[in-house]
Parts: sequence; C-alpha cells; structure tokens
Amino acid sequence: MGRLIRLAAATVVVLTLGCRERAQAVQGEAELKDMVHRMMPMVAQATGLQFKREPLVLRRSRAQVRDYVIHKFDEDLPSAELAGLQSALRLFGLIPDSLELRPTMIDLLTEQIAGYYDPDSSALFIPADIEPFQLRIVVSHELVHALQDQYVHLDSIITQRHANDLRSAAQAILEGQATVSQIPVLMPEQKPDTFPLGWFWKQRAAMAAQQAQMKEFARAPLWLREGLVFPYLGGADFIVWFRHRYYGRSVLDSMPQSTEQILHPDRYAAHDDPTDVSYMSGEPDTVRWEDNLGEFETRLLFQQLLGNEAEAATLATGWDGDRYQVLGPKSDVLVWYSVWDDAASGSRFAAGLQRAWAKRRAGVQTGRRADVKQLVIDGRSVVRLVDAPADWKGWASLPVVRLSARGG
Repeated sequence: MGRLIRLAAATVVVLTLGCRERAQAVQGEAELKDMVHRMMPMVAQATGLQFKREPLVLRRSRAQVRDYVIHKFDEDLPSAELAGLQSALRLFGLIPDSLELRPTMIDLLTEQIAGYYDPDSSALFIPADIEPFQLRIVVSHELVHALQDQYVHLDSIITQRHANDLRSAAQAILEGQATVSQIPVLMPEQKPDTFPLGWFWKQRAAMAAQQAQMKEFARAPLWLREGLVFPYLGGADFIVWFRHRYYGRSVLDSMPQSTEQILHPDRYAAHDDPTDVSYMSGEPDTVRWEDNLGEFETRLLFQQLLGNEAEAATLATGWDGDRYQVLGPKSDVLVWYSVWDDAASGSRFAAGLQRAWAKRRAGVQTGRRADVKQLVIDGRSVVRLVDAPADWKGWASLPVVRLSARGG
C-alpha cells in the first residue's frame, strides 16, 4: 500500500464532525489565498517549523483531480510494475482475482481526495466542488504537507521503489504530523498533546463509518480500506508519542524505518530497525515483481484470511523484516521470506500462516502446492512461504535469501 496512497492527501473526515459548525463560505481563489496566508502562522506554530515561502493554492475541477490521479498513478506504477504488484496482491489473497487494481484505485482516490499538495509544482490544489465545512480542514492539512516539503523532499520519500514498508512508514509520519498539527489550527481549544496515547486509532470506527457512505470506499477490499486509514490515525498516534518522548525535536530529522516502529514506538526508541532480506542470484524462474509487506500489511493479511483483527495483530508481532518475489511467465509463483525477533514469534507466525493458508486454499482444486517452512538463517528465525503450481520447475531449487542489518 505504501506506493499507492500518496494521493489520498486529505482524507481527514474524522475532523469534520468537530469543524462543521465552524464552516466559512469561501468563494474564488483570492479568498482561498487569503485563508492560506492567515493559516500559515498557526500551522508553523503547531509544527514547530517556519515557512520559507508561501505555497501556491489553486482550484481544480473534479475532472482535473481525476486527471491528476491518473497521471500520478501511472507515473508511480508503470504497466509492468502494476502487473507485478497486482499479481502479488492476488497471490497473497489481499485482493480478489477479479479485481483490476488500476481502475479500482483511480475511482477510489478520485472519490476520496478532498484536496492535495503536489511537490512537483509546490502548490495546494483544492477541488471546486468541496463542501464549505471541509475547506478549512483540507487547507490546514495540506499546508502542513507544503511546509514538510520545505524541509524534506517529499518526492524522494514517496517515490522509493520496491520499499513498500519504508514508504508506508514515511507516509504515516507525513499524514500523522499533518493530522495532529491541524487540530489546534482548526480548534485552538484542543491540545492533541494531551490526548491519551492510542486515541486516534480508536477513532477508526467513526472514520470508517463516514467513509463507508462513499460508494467506492464501501466496496473496496480490506487492504485498500485499512491502507487509506492507517497513515492518518496510526501515524497521528506515533506523532503524539514522539512529541511526548522527544519534546522540541522534529520527527522529519529521523524518520521511522518500518511500520513496526509506527505500531510499536518503543522499537523506534530502541533503534530496532528491520533486517534487510535480499534474494541471492540464480533464481529458478523469471522474477516479475519483488517487494515487502511489513508488519502492518502482515496484520492485514491475517485479518483478511482469518477474520480476527486481534489475532492478526498477535501473529504479526515480532516481525523483523520480510521480502517476497512473484515469479514465472504467468506471474503465478509466490515466494515470501520473513524474519522474526525470536524463535517463539517465528513459530507463532508459522503456525498462524499454515492455518491461514489452509483456509485460503480449502476446497479449491487449483493444481497448486503450498509450503510453509521454519528455517534458521545466520542464527535468526525465518519463515518461508512458497505457493506455486504443483508442476513448477522451481520446486527443485527454491530461491534463497541472505540477511543483513539495515544499511549494511
């Protein structure tokens, strides 16, 4: 999900209930620019960062928003990469075999976007059909992104290739900081630093209920729905924790390296970076796609296959790195290695994965074979999943991996 949700730039509907009565009628771009100018000092105070320049702000029709979504989607996922990712998601069971990712994502993001900041043009874009009560919410949120871009190059963060989990963690920081910072801008009496840790994630049901009224969101698979929500709420909880733990420091100076660190901030404090998993040369078949899931999407995998969110969180805890490949001329082979903190978490995960995969394939005559195996590599607990046609030539010589410390 890390590579796709960069465009859902202002899905902050959880704030609309508190701000609806504060709506201001804003007509035309002149008043919009005036709103931006007046909000800038408040955004700077909320983030602890000063604006180096005033961003542009422009109106766009909904058709222009859709054109932008299409352009950015195709730029981020060229056809060959899109085919590889789509095959991976289908093989994992995170999307149905019948779902076409490109039109689904384009329709969903066009529906969800209430505004966006574009790093290429350093401008805020506001759809012309936005409801008046949403306008201040959107502008305050996107102003934070404009400010972030003046301190870190957003494009370099959000366009990293084949680094899904790292991108997801970065997105959680960017959206989480924007969500937390905009609250005192919109409602000065609210002090998000006083919110109990975990407060934002507890708003998930209310946010999902609002979004479920939107047609495309309501029919999207779990992987897409949860991936839209996580950066805002999970990221906001991390930001509140960070501000408590590292008062006066900027999170942009030392970004988390994984969704594990977003979900378990103590891992960030302990500098527990994930283990890098890389495939050795000499693969038995053509590699069509390669990436990782990370702890958050591993959770989603179990939630999708087993239907129990609490159990999914338990099974994914202890994650320390992963890497998968999609192979074969038909992109019908999945090989996934994951590394675990210790033997206990590895064994728990392996047992859960065996159960989940058996449920996924139960009663389906596919001519496929699946194998879940616990391994020890360099003294580390590793679990390997292979799911492929029974007659796949690679069964005789499976891909192997090496482990190394992040950056090593």
